[in-house]
Amino acid sequence: MKKMTYAEGIREGMSQRMRENSDVLLFGEDVGKFGGCFGVSAGMWEEFGDMRVRDTPISEGVIIGAAVGSAACGLRPIAELMFVDFLTVGMDQLVNQAAKMRYMFGGKIALPMVVRLPAGGGISAAAQHSQSLESWVTHVPGLKVVYPSNAQDAYGLMLTAIDDDNPVVFLENKVLYSVKSEVEDKVEPIPFGKASVTKEGTDVTIITYGRQVLDSLKAAEALAKDGINAEIVDLRSLFPLDKETIFKSLEKTHKVVLVNEEAKRGAFTGEIASIIAEEYFYELDAPIKRVGALNTPVPFALNLENYVLPNNQDIVAAVKSLF
Repeated sequence: MKKMTYAEGIREGMSQRMRENSDVLLFGEDVGKFGGCFGVSAGMWEEFGDMRVRDTPISEGVIIGAAVGSAACGLRPIAELMFVDFLTVGMDQLVNQAAKMRYMFGGKIALPMVVRLPAGGGISAAAQHSQSLESWVTHVPGLKVVYPSNAQDAYGLMLTAIDDDNPVVFLENKVLYSVKSEVEDKVEPIPFGKASVTKEGTDVTIITYGRQVLDSLKAAEALAKDGINAEIVDLRSLFPLDKETIFKSLEKTHKVVLVNEEAKRGAFTGEIASIIAEEYFYELDAPIKRVGALNTPVPFALNLENYVLPNNQDIVAAVKSLF
């Protein structure tokens, strides 16, 4: 095992596939010599050259459109947008072209493209650079969506994303970029649709992903002091979704708290809650609880941002309300 940051895990996943396959390329704003807005692609321009690690104009529609076109013509592009918020500018290309093209061609073409989207708050980047929008992309048939919480998963999921013949939305939490964790010496691709049980427990299931996995671990420590043994399920893959792991956990605990960083209204946690209510209602001994951000734009001021975004104390309060 070795220590690696979340950003390094993403970079190593991309670099490994680029060394193995000359059809894989990376492009986006400042991903080249500058190394990316958050330094994720640092050193890749020097290794692979400016034909395979390319800077683009400031046009998210062009970036995603170029990914769609190059993927349809046989390449395996990785397109990076600086912030998930700017996906709004490229939404037509992603939703009306990338997500639909393989279906509309009757499966006769592949569309192997990855769209990398730094997401979430926590760095005082203000309302237009701090959103969590995974519910938008998980809603669209034709897109696969993943959201790793650590370097190992970021590495393994990136390998799988690049190999996939369908468009993959790869969400990355900005706060996690500098967080180190253990990574195996040889990282294998992680299958989509397979969650990870980060912590075993018996009393309540906390279902989450991304940065909130760390918040949930902190919450579990606090809950343990009060005799509550929480199980934490890190989804990793939002679509396809691992319902089997979710249901298996509920069979043990019979209580569930759903946690993510989106504004609670319309969040992806609502979809998970609906699935549990429709398919596993009679395993529950208490109402389904959700933890999310307040229904407001994310503020710039750090104290206000901390107030708006969910934290480990919110998770503790939600869990305790079930007992």
